[in-house]
Amino acid sequence: MTTGQQQAAGPRTGPEDEERLPTIAEQMADQLGGWRGLVESSIPVVVFVVANIIGELRPAVIASVAVALLIAGLRLAQRRPVRHAVNGLFGVAVGAAIAWRTGDERDFYLPGILYGIGYGLVLLLSAAVRQPLVGWIWSVLVAKGRSEWRHDPRLVRTFTSLTVLWGVVWLAKVGVQAGLYLAHQDTALGVARLVLGYPPYALLLLITVWTVRRVTRESNPEPLPGS
Repeated sequence: MTTGQQQAAGPRTGPEDEERLPTIAEQMADQLGGWRGLVESSIPVVVFVVANIIGELRPAVIASVAVALLIAGLRLAQRRPVRHAVNGLFGVAVGAAIAWRTGDERDFYLPGILYGIGYGLVLLLSAAVRQPLVGWIWSVLVAKGRSEWRHDPRLVRTFTSLTVLWGVVWLAKVGVQAGLYLAHQDTALGVARLVLGYPPYALLLLITVWTVRRVTRESNPEPLPGS
């Protein structure tokens, strides 16, 4: 094994250092915001879909934005992390502003569709130029800024494959939403936004964390007793 391979996932660590690494569940909970984060990020969209079915567009817009503001305010008052609430508020506010201006309820989902297309294309482009975005995100969120994986060809291939997987899944799910948007299937579009939101994201996170940890363990095998 080369020195670069030994350092690919960071400095060689002992059992006591390994214990300090976040578990798969902890990493996923952090990125998803836990069950509370999942629920809170979905509530404004659910409110919009339901309110728009039983009423008119503008009351639905007002209700969804009001709920998003309330959730963010509660998190601030409780001194809890607001990253997920702010992200959700921003997405809802932009979509609501466009739908309010155009008077077309499906435009509420347009920013998310455009964002998804852009994100999917960036993922695939980064993999094509051998700078896999998933690897760099891993460096920032998990490896505390370290990027030694760039020196391990196996980890580079792993992150490249994972980046392609993320890009393909992202474009596939946004493609479904874009098709419903063009077909003016407004209610179905709202349901698709919820169903194709966190479930695929959570599955991709699980696959990514499990795969990288497995490859990292194989690149840094446990020393034999007495060695």
